[in-house]
Amino acid sequence: MGIRVYNTFSGKKEEFKPVQEGKVKLYVCGVTVYDHCHIGHARSAIVFDVMYRYFLAKGYEVVFVKNFTDIDDKIIKKSQIEGINWKDLAAKYISSFYEDMDALHILRPTHEPKATEHIEDMIALIDTLINKGVAYKVNGDVYFSVESYKGYGELSGRNLDEMMAGARIEIDEKKKNPLDFALWKSSKEGEPKWPTPFGEGRPGWHIECSAMSAKYLGLPFDIHGGGKDLVFPHHENERAQTESATGERFANYWLHNGFVNIEKEKMSKSIGNIMLIKDFIKEYHPEVLRLFFLSTHYRNPIDYNQKSIEDTNNALYRLYYTLERVDELKKYGPIEPKAYGEAEELEKRYYEAMDDDFNTALALSYVFELSKMINKLLDDDPKVNTPFALFTNRLFLSLANTIGLLLDDLASFTSTEKMRHLIRIGLTQDALEKMIIERAQARKNKDYKTGDEIRNALSGMGILLQDSPKGTEWRIKHIIIKGEG
Repeated sequence: MGIRVYNTFSGKKEEFKPVQEGKVKLYVCGVTVYDHCHIGHARSAIVFDVMYRYFLAKGYEVVFVKNFTDIDDKIIKKSQIEGINWKDLAAKYISSFYEDMDALHILRPTHEPKATEHIEDMIALIDTLINKGVAYKVNGDVYFSVESYKGYGELSGRNLDEMMAGARIEIDEKKKNPLDFALWKSSKEGEPKWPTPFGEGRPGWHIECSAMSAKYLGLPFDIHGGGKDLVFPHHENERAQTESATGERFANYWLHNGFVNIEKEKMSKSIGNIMLIKDFIKEYHPEVLRLFFLSTHYRNPIDYNQKSIEDTNNALYRLYYTLERVDELKKYGPIEPKAYGEAEELEKRYYEAMDDDFNTALALSYVFELSKMINKLLDDDPKVNTPFALFTNRLFLSLANTIGLLLDDLASFTSTEKMRHLIRIGLTQDALEKMIIERAQARKNKDYKTGDEIRNALSGMGILLQDSPKGTEWRIKHIIIKGEG
């Protein structure tokens, strides 16, 4: 059985059949670059990064397009606030975007077009819509007539008549209908503008994705993706204007990820509960955020809260600890892995889960089962079970990597996470080393009570001490719980 996806347009799962056999054409709406990215942006980026990775893992050639909106009302307003040119502001936040995405191990798409690089394509598309009589000019502005498109509302499941009846008609005599949307906005004093046959100005938001997706992918393309908040009006409007201009189907499958709430509240700047990616990765490894999001099906809403993040943090530690235990098997010398049927069965179930609308939550459960299996094999009899553990680890790492997990170097992960842990508990490296020395001195003086008090105090902070002939080493407590995955 092939891959099945949930199509927002039909409201059901459908077998994925690409326009061109063996090739996937994917378009995802990108960010408007007027600020740093938050974890809502991260969820969408991670969700579609996993789809991208999975299609590649299944042997497809993938053309993935994700745009930058680098001209917009928000960009103009923010540039005025920051006192810099709008182009410089956009460049600043595009750079910030890449910093965040690289930290999250987001693969670069095939194409990342900017809106301002495709003004001519948008102008041509708008001109076509005007000539077809489905768009109209008013004092330098151009609007799309939603009544001209019979399929308006089909994607979002909304009835046009009901939308029109319920629309709050603003004081805007330019529009023939309150639902009509801007394709082109006439220029205002001091704002960026481009010359067109219908007057100087700049593009509306929706038109850029229509122009760029068609240019890079052709019509129809396979998958159009984005956050659930984009279904209406953005994607509804994209579909209406594109199909009206071309007479062709826009996209065959529409995939949307669910919302991110913070402590059961909608993430909002007005509330002040925005969590920036940059702030998150100061405290936690970036893969914690990926693991957190992938533990819930991409279509479902997810609640970001401290307990869930701490639980996810501990779970990631345990996965990396499995790799650490396998790495220690080097002491036995080169050993040929041996096939292990139970592990292969879990691999099969993993792919079945991913084929079923990218069910990462279920697929991850099999990754954790493989981790537990490895630890159990090594706990029971490492010398006898090492060949099976090595085989299982190969599957474990491959399946985790396929969805963008366990990509960090093991030594780097351990070292970095130690430092992050100390920051989280408010303990400096010097203070920790002083406590370890004090404990060693107490033990040397046979003051075992003091030594135990120091050990217990550190244990309460998530630090476990390990004594050996070489001295005392410390690890984060969660990494070294044997038998856990």
